[in-house]
Amino acid sequence: MIPTQKILWKVGIWIGLLLGIALLGITPREDFTRTFILFTASFALMCLYYQWTSGKKKSIMWWFVAGLILRFSLLFTIPQWSDDYARFLWDGELLLMWQNPYIETPNEWINSNSELVTPFLEEVFEVMNSPDYYSVYPPSNQVIFGVGAFWGSQSLILGIGILRTLLIFGEIGVFILLVNLLRSVQADRKVILLYWFNPLVILELIGNLHFEGLVLVMLLGALWAFARQRYAMSGGFWSMAIGIKILPLMLAPSLIFNEKLRKSIPFWLASGAVLFLAFGTLLIGDSWQNLMKSLQLYQGKFEFNASVYYLFREVGYWIKGYNTIAVLTKILGLLSVGLMIFISWKKKPESLLGMAEVWTMIYLVYLLFQPVIHPWYIIPAFGLSLLTKIRSLFFWSGTVFLSYQAYSNPNFKENPYLLLIEYLILGIALTVDIKKRNLHLSKNNQQEYV
Repeated sequence: MIPTQKILWKVGIWIGLLLGIALLGITPREDFTRTFILFTASFALMCLYYQWTSGKKKSIMWWFVAGLILRFSLLFTIPQWSDDYARFLWDGELLLMWQNPYIETPNEWINSNSELVTPFLEEVFEVMNSPDYYSVYPPSNQVIFGVGAFWGSQSLILGIGILRTLLIFGEIGVFILLVNLLRSVQADRKVILLYWFNPLVILELIGNLHFEGLVLVMLLGALWAFARQRYAMSGGFWSMAIGIKILPLMLAPSLIFNEKLRKSIPFWLASGAVLFLAFGTLLIGDSWQNLMKSLQLYQGKFEFNASVYYLFREVGYWIKGYNTIAVLTKILGLLSVGLMIFISWKKKPESLLGMAEVWTMIYLVYLLFQPVIHPWYIIPAFGLSLLTKIRSLFFWSGTVFLSYQAYSNPNFKENPYLLLIEYLILGIALTVDIKKRNLHLSKNNQQEYV
């Protein structure tokens, strides 16, 4: 194929991807048939574009602009696959009123502060899926919610647009850092397309306003600083990631088993200072207790798109005759923490590549043992995995959307056959990674890149 024809084909593929993502952005999650067709087509187009492109340096700017256009195509659409945005704007509005979003549930607040209730608050309250729960979003998120509410000026569409713009800035950071880090590990630059053009990433982070992209940019920043022995900066980035989602705290064993970081006073001082700034406001009133109540509720009550957890749950039904979620989540939680510590001790990551591998493996353990796995949960792990040879998370990014089938049922019942397909493909991909030694517990080759 002559170069001009190849360029035209690639532009055509990208236009098809743009159309698919734009249509997915306005497709209700209840319409699973349409979602399945559009997502599968978009994912296939991304793969086709990846196969047809090269990693030439001059292509990077085109990829960057093309990926931004894909994201901005969703700027002023109402999220269709998640209604979390209502809670974001609710918490943000409360902050603008100097109200603490952790002290009362939305139901309690609206009953005790009727004189402060605005038409906009009533609008988002009607959409909210958690009016009886305290906010589960850390203070760092609340700052972003406040910015969205302030510039949104009590307009739902404008508030959503502001939040999306902030998340797109985070995505720009991910792109820049991934390009830099891929060069550091001597990987093909075009690997970034698997993230930058990925319909799951674009729809969940930008379309549905999830903050995992900000977690990823902070973790990539921590790796970038770690590779350059800027340990205070690395600790600061890691703590900022914790400030957004708390979950990156589980990476601590990998840092402790790195001899240089373990002995680095600047790393731990910076980490502690940033964590205090990020969570210090929770010491006000009952904020910390109420946040923990909601987090514990999510851990011990809900089930969705799980893998290992569902297998053990069936064993629990067989032995006890009822759902053992309360006990099972604690057992699997302890088991996953033990595995995370073991992986960190066994590999003792000392290089950029070694740390990226361990972080990816720790995230994998978490994702496989959790009772609730929403599609956007896998994005930080997927982004980190691109710095390694682990490709199972890429395949998961193409199948995890099957879990949305549950929303097409009035009772949100999951289809076990679709879950089987999702995790069978993931299992095959994990097996290939293990056989190719992309996933391994030895320290071999992790020193290869600095």
